[in-house]
Amino acid sequence: MCFLLEASHESCRKKLAMEDGRSFGDCEHCHRATYKDDKANERSSWWGVREERLLQGLSPRHCALSLVGEPIMYPEINTLVDELHHRRISTFLVTNAQFPERIEMLKPVTQLYVSVDAATKDRLKEIDRPLFGDFWERFVDSLKALREKEQRTVYRLTLVKGWNTEDIDAYFNLLDIGKPDFIEIKGVTYCGSSATSKLTMENVPWHSDVKSFSEALAMKSNGEYEVACEHVHSCCVLLAKVDKFKIDGEWFTWIDYEKFHDLVASGNPFSSKDYASPTPTWAVYGADEGGFDPKQSRYRKERHHREKSVTS
Repeated sequence: MCFLLEASHESCRKKLAMEDGRSFGDCEHCHRATYKDDKANERSSWWGVREERLLQGLSPRHCALSLVGEPIMYPEINTLVDELHHRRISTFLVTNAQFPERIEMLKPVTQLYVSVDAATKDRLKEIDRPLFGDFWERFVDSLKALREKEQRTVYRLTLVKGWNTEDIDAYFNLLDIGKPDFIEIKGVTYCGSSATSKLTMENVPWHSDVKSFSEALAMKSNGEYEVACEHVHSCCVLLAKVDKFKIDGEWFTWIDYEKFHDLVASGNPFSSKDYASPTPTWAVYGADEGGFDPKQSRYRKERHHREKSVTS
């Protein structure tokens, strides 16, 4: 994990800071990709990447403990979390909700997600194909363990059209078990066909479908949760607990990262409300920007496809 090697970043920074025409190889520490630029005055953008963003990327501030395997099974997960926080790197951990005892012993992280891939026992078995015979009991116990956490907690729902988009009542029943701070609802991403997946593009919901599901679930909660944010491009909607994160009619769903690290360093107990930050108007649900920061611009790669030849 090269981001733990401070020397690698210093080496990269020195090379990237060269003012003259440059052509250099990989960093000897972290083996970053080669960058070449023979025009010193045209360093503002390489392949659509802004120089200041590239430099920021060499000093990571956030770490996603997810995607590959089950991170909470790692025996030294608390040691890793401590090391990341010591370097003031935030931690976003996602668990598949099969190891409740590991959730209980986990130290505070910036945000703790539980993947809620289905709302019923039969659906969970069909979608996740769990390894354990008592998978449902493990799942429910994991939600109970999540409820005891003081930091930000999230149910992560992935909607698969034709599979789990009609289970509003069953999902609502799960809310009372874990009482998460947030419910993140997104449409499934189609990654192609395979022998282990029956999904097709027909199973991918539109953003309007995700919005309808989110609004229905919020309404079912009788005011405990409301739809707070959305990101149209990601086909994602966020529900938040009203009593914690809606103050005087304004949402506070964002994170004050510096405050979080200060709270961790203090060694004193703290809660998710202690490092909440105001939500920008462009990120609020229903905003014209649809979750896009108006100060940013999108880079669109030009694609040049060959014309299909017509054969007689």
